[in-house]
Amino acid sequence: MKIGLVELPYLRLLDPTGTDWTEQNQHPLISKQILMATLEAGGFEVELYDLKKGDIEEEYGQTQWKGMTLRKIAYGRPISSIDPNACDAWGITTNFTIYRQLAALVVRHLATRDKPIAVGGSDAIADPRYYLEAGATAVVTDKSGAANLSVFDYLLGKEPREDLSGVLFANGQQYRKRLYPLHPQDWPLPAVNVASACLGGSQEFKSEIHQNPLNPIGAVMLDLGCDRTCDFCQTPTYRTGYLRMTPERALEWCDRQKEAGARSIISDSDQFLGRVLFGDEGRQEVLDIVNGLRERELPVSWDNGIEIKKATKGRGKGNNPEDLVPDEELVEAMWGWDGKVGCFMAYIPAERPFVGRQSYKKLLPWQQHCQMLEAIVRAGVPIISYGFIMGLPDDDRDSLLYLEEAVCELKDKLKTINPSLNFFVTPYSIIPIAGTPQYQNMHELGLLRFDDPTIWGNFWTTCADTRHLSYEEVSDIQLHLFQTIGDRWEDCSLPLGRTSPR
Repeated sequence: MKIGLVELPYLRLLDPTGTDWTEQNQHPLISKQILMATLEAGGFEVELYDLKKGDIEEEYGQTQWKGMTLRKIAYGRPISSIDPNACDAWGITTNFTIYRQLAALVVRHLATRDKPIAVGGSDAIADPRYYLEAGATAVVTDKSGAANLSVFDYLLGKEPREDLSGVLFANGQQYRKRLYPLHPQDWPLPAVNVASACLGGSQEFKSEIHQNPLNPIGAVMLDLGCDRTCDFCQTPTYRTGYLRMTPERALEWCDRQKEAGARSIISDSDQFLGRVLFGDEGRQEVLDIVNGLRERELPVSWDNGIEIKKATKGRGKGNNPEDLVPDEELVEAMWGWDGKVGCFMAYIPAERPFVGRQSYKKLLPWQQHCQMLEAIVRAGVPIISYGFIMGLPDDDRDSLLYLEEAVCELKDKLKTINPSLNFFVTPYSIIPIAGTPQYQNMHELGLLRFDDPTIWGNFWTTCADTRHLSYEEVSDIQLHLFQTIGDRWEDCSLPLGRTSPR
């Protein structure tokens, strides 16, 4: 029986001047790879409907923000191009709140025929009722993938091969997640044609990106979960703990990306360095994987904010000064670049030098954070996207001014180490994720100003006041920091096809 998996089109938020208030990039698909490989290994025929591959713009709504009317644009292939009768069942993954309304449009379109629709992903887990009311038959709440085969068995009228778990049905039936999640070591390897269909960086944008030697780009997710319990994050609610592939299995996934045509890869894990928690054996696993990538001549980007505290001598555990010294061998392995192999780009979450440190448990003290950044730049990484979150409840003008001064000083220091470093500043606005303590706290404080998920799920449209600033003031400071501190993407020495608003 045939299952159709839908990749949502791009989303643009255009103001009256035509400025897009979203961030666009050509990210390859990873959750689709894992899901397609699992379903095919389970005996289903699977087809990917990638609505990002196209150049049609369709307006599907408007919203008011900061005194402007923003037009919501779906960009790619039209949703209507999908025949709801083409498959026996449908699957949609929606991880980001900003795409919630767009995903619901896809669900409603597919629901015009009597075909079961399963929705999964972080946002569906956060607010399953929204998707069920849009017409979904089931919302999969198990992030590990353990529920997928049995759910589709059930939706297609077959006897589930295992007891149903981790799923909520539209009729109100709910099955709790399995006690033991599906281990990433046991995710089936995608077929070459599946990995090829999920490559990024080669088709979506008509620019010099086509000549970039790093493209096409593959994607890997070499572990699952986290050992931290940060209040802003949904991951602790998945109750998976931290699970990782062996180096051998991890490199098989990387090999498959290369077989499919990838000339570089992106790692979507922010806890790849969680391996160091397992002592010298885990640290060696890190070295084996990144050195294996060099041997395969596959450059890598740590695109999702690797926890740099775990690259210290204390492996992220201790807070004594001797624990916070960079592990130079590990840093060199992770972020080293020789112009051909190694790490070509890293997104690094910024620390708060003075105000806001208590909001994030995995931070380094500012001085040690700067020392770690210096070590990372000495290793050779040519591109750093340096992100910090705007709009924490206690943010005020003085604390954000202090942050600006500290980041400018850090940038100047890093440029003395490597004058050709591309240092991009990404001052993202806070996105309070439903179901997290942070969301609950901001809701109780009355700081959230918008119900529209396209606004409060977007990094570039501030959605909340602080105790001291209005959301408009936070947005103005965000724009100022973006325009004045960092380098510009269009001046990047490697054309990555990535754009930010304004």
